[in-house]
Amino acid sequence: MSYKFIDMETYKRRAHFDYFCGLAYPYVGLTANVEITGLLAKVKAEKLPFFLTVCYCVSRAANGVAEFRQRIVDGKIIEFSHCPTSHTVALADETYCYCTLRADMPFAQYIPYALREQEKARQQGGIDETADEATDKLFISTLPWLSYTSLVQPTPFPADSNPRITWGKYFTQGEKVLLPVSVLCHHALVDGAQIARFYQALTKEMACLCAQ
Repeated sequence: MSYKFIDMETYKRRAHFDYFCGLAYPYVGLTANVEITGLLAKVKAEKLPFFLTVCYCVSRAANGVAEFRQRIVDGKIIEFSHCPTSHTVALADETYCYCTLRADMPFAQYIPYALREQEKARQQGGIDETADEATDKLFISTLPWLSYTSLVQPTPFPADSNPRITWGKYFTQGEKVLLPVSVLCHHALVDGAQIARFYQALTKEMACLCAQ
């Protein structure tokens, strides 16, 4: 894990950091509909796995926002050079296990790699993960059975600082296909501007993938 420390003496959000770190629930989050009309057409035309295709775009978008790569460790901020995703993989008994994926590679390489890692995760099962192992992760999950307008995420105590990104079932609105995407971040690190930047980056990543 490659990372750097943020200088807290010159950190422009130091007052905000101290304030939100003192709250019982220091998270900020929202759900927004993201248009996936072109992406879904590509998925269907090329018979791509929908979840992994979206996961690739989400991972690259989140890594494109520096604050989504930042974590609070012992009262200080570290910033990773790249954060892998840790997503839930459904098991036959309706429980799930975790699968970790990197997305710092071309999409053509990502899909076969991701499919191998998912199968390996299914074989191993389990959700055991130490705090140190989880520090750099982007927590990913999906609710493919229904569309939704809001989502309440379980969070630990004391609070962690890993972004949580979830999406539901896509739906049509006129000629557009929309996907509800939820984001939950630690407010000591992330404000609305950075969350908006993530959604903008996600739209751009999807457009770039469609152009391939």
